[in-house]
Amino acid sequence: MHDPAAAPVLIVDDEPHLRITAGQTLELAGYLPEPHSSAESALEKLMPDFPGVIVSDIRMPGMDGMALLKEVRLRDPDLPVILITGHGDISTAVEAMREGAWDFLEKPFAGERLVEMVRRGVDKRRLSLENRRLKAELEAQQAAPGPRLVGRTLAIQRLASMIQRIGQVQTDVLLFGETGTGKDLVARAIHERSPRGGHPFVAINCGAVPESIIESELFGHEKGAFTGAVERRIGKFEHANGGTVFLDEIESMPLALQVKLLRVLQERCVERLGANEPVPLDIRVIAATKVDLKVAAEEGHFREDLYYRLNVVTLPIPPLRDRREDIPLLFQHFAVVAANRSGLEAPPLDTRGISALMAHDWPGNVRELRNLAERYVLLGSAFDYRLDDLLEGVETTGADLALPQQVELFEKSLISQSLASHRGRINEVCEHLGLPRKTLYDKLKKYGLKAEDYRHKVKP
Repeated sequence: MHDPAAAPVLIVDDEPHLRITAGQTLELAGYLPEPHSSAESALEKLMPDFPGVIVSDIRMPGMDGMALLKEVRLRDPDLPVILITGHGDISTAVEAMREGAWDFLEKPFAGERLVEMVRRGVDKRRLSLENRRLKAELEAQQAAPGPRLVGRTLAIQRLASMIQRIGQVQTDVLLFGETGTGKDLVARAIHERSPRGGHPFVAINCGAVPESIIESELFGHEKGAFTGAVERRIGKFEHANGGTVFLDEIESMPLALQVKLLRVLQERCVERLGANEPVPLDIRVIAATKVDLKVAAEEGHFREDLYYRLNVVTLPIPPLRDRREDIPLLFQHFAVVAANRSGLEAPPLDTRGISALMAHDWPGNVRELRNLAERYVLLGSAFDYRLDDLLEGVETTGADLALPQQVELFEKSLISQSLASHRGRINEVCEHLGLPRKTLYDKLKKYGLKAEDYRHKVKP
């Protein structure tokens, strides 16, 4: 009975003895050899995203190994092809490598060398296919309307469901979350999923605009309203008419301006500085804060009446440490985005890299993770793509989790990530993780994971 994690190997040779010998050697090593007496026969079996490698003799009647290599390269340039050359035929081997062969074997060769070469080829193929799946998923996400939340934990799926519901109702929203959790992305997602999606989304950071001009920024002014007002200015609220205003860091808004904001929320109109006539507004206001506004109101730092006016619908955004299982998937998502933008390639995470991600506390949340992914793509080659080196100097204590909890969380994350990458296809997950089918099913049951949950994208 074959190990479900084994990879197929097409053995192409017109000599039956070599096909049998190589096949037995690879089968004993745990692979699934598929012998073919001709290149034409092997090509008929070559399906898209073939998960293994090809081992082929060069000298064969009909289509020879070099012609097979060229055809395979046309179909899938990432598929490793190992060519077998005659003794002393160095010029042919050099030509094969120039044409894109993964490696070559010189007759006679030891079985151990064949197994080692196939092992490296299969590892390379798995990395290539994983990158391909990630890029395809990224393209699908980019094609979907509006911003998309990346993650499969219960916390992020609940958030996605709430975004969908809130988008369809006409109410102001208060977002509460730590720095870097993605409050701006959530605000944009609500806007895009609402009937206002085709109208302006106007964002303003209340903590970044000087207090002296924030009132003019929000409400606008008439010509001559104050020194320097040489012409009329339309404010952010008026510019967003029909759409959404996003007020980030609303806890930083001056108390005097909070009174005017409360009036705008209640009356749905705005008066420019220096004007007497109110301008009607059709807007939704989404405010975001990283502090507890109720506490801020009790301490006199925020108006209590404005807090209760904003608190109709409050949407908490979970910090990254509360959805650790999403960390590897998020990291790879950001790495693919950075690779596409920069034109560089970055290998998928290995086990050591995932371990480094899971051990870190992420005080900067998703923003910190995105920055690390960009450094991984841009600078990773200088560090041999070792995330522990890129994270050097940053505390990675694993927070308050005991060792058994960290181990289980790490294992669950690996399985969840593989299910996501392979869209819930059990055979591929078994192959990717090197697990027998029964062991995988036992672990799925242990961690409450279901393969069918990963077979279709979950749209927020």
